[in-house]
Amino acid sequence: MESVRLQRVSREWIKAKETERKAIETRRKLEDEMKEMLKIDDQIDGTTRVIDGDLSVKITTRLNRKIDSGKLQDLANEHGLSDHLSTLFRWKPELDMKSWKQADESITKPLLDAITTTPSRPSFAITNEKGN
Repeated sequence: MESVRLQRVSREWIKAKETERKAIETRRKLEDEMKEMLKIDDQIDGTTRVIDGDLSVKITTRLNRKIDSGKLQDLANEHGLSDHLSTLFRWKPELDMKSWKQADESITKPLLDAITTTPSRPSFAITNEKGN
């Protein structure tokens, strides 16, 4: 490994991450200021567009929704609405890698064709141990 080159690139990465952090912080402060100026209600789904001179500002607010699938199924059963679940909700299977790795191959092997595996971008964490 080229130690000098790795040192240089690692130090540049640390500087870039700090620049990125500061830029994100600044951008978020400016967004908060615009939200306040335009009296944007972030408790509703919607879009606000303001044109000021040659600038067009579009602000979209969204509400995140999480579903308790067990409670949902219980409520649907209780109210006779189970048939509607497949049209009102999407089912998104996620792989439980711990269970998958522990399961017998006779169970996992037939299911492999339904799973596409691609590499993700590696994550990095570099710190300056000397504080410089």
